[in-house]
Parts: sequence; C-alpha cells; structure tokens
Amino acid sequence: MACFTAPLAGAAVAAVVQKTAGKKSSNPFLRKLHWLVKMALGGSFLLAIEHIYHGEITFFPPFLTAMKDPNDTKEMIHEIMTVGVSMAVLLLVVWIGMVVVSEIAERRKAVPNV
Repeated sequence: MACFTAPLAGAAVAAVVQKTAGKKSSNPFLRKLHWLVKMALGGSFLLAIEHIYHGEITFFPPFLTAMKDPNDTKEMIHEIMTVGVSMAVLLLVVWIGMVVVSEIAERRKAVPNV
C-alpha cells in the first residue's frame, strides 16, 4: 500500500545529512552517503510505480486508496511500520556493507605490492 514511504523518508533524512555534512568529510560513511540516497530513492520510485500499476496509488485525492476507509488506513500504517521499516533497515545494512567493502578495497589499492 504505502510501504515505499519509509525508505523515502530515510532518503530525505540522508539527503539533509549529506547536504550539511558535505563530501569533504574524513568519515567514509558521510562521504558515501549519496549512495544511500540514490538506493533509497530508486527503490521507492520503483515501488511507487508498482503500487500505481496495482491501483493502490491514484492521481487524485486521497492518492493512497487505503485512506478512504479508516480500517484500511490502520492496515496501511501497520504495513509502513513493519514492511516499510524492514526494507529501510535492510537497505541501510546493505549500504553499510558496501561502504565497508569499498573502504577495504581502497586501502588495499593504496598499499603497494612488495
């Protein structure tokens, strides 16, 4: 229904942190925060397209079809809090793994073979 909103909110927070921290930081996680933003925005966009295709999102108010009925709204919020947050956490874990692997690769590349 609206599970894509949790990673989208995470992307917004990460984008704000990225703008304030800048790319000049010595922290590798702050330097590569743009990866997380792009991953979250891309995933949210694809999920939104899938929800549009299945008729769960419309182009007229209330936009999310689950908001027409209060019982459906409760189910939608439950889905955001479970599925959406789980997707956002998994995305964060994958991004952390990517940053760690890239830092290891960069350090190996910087050390000359003896």
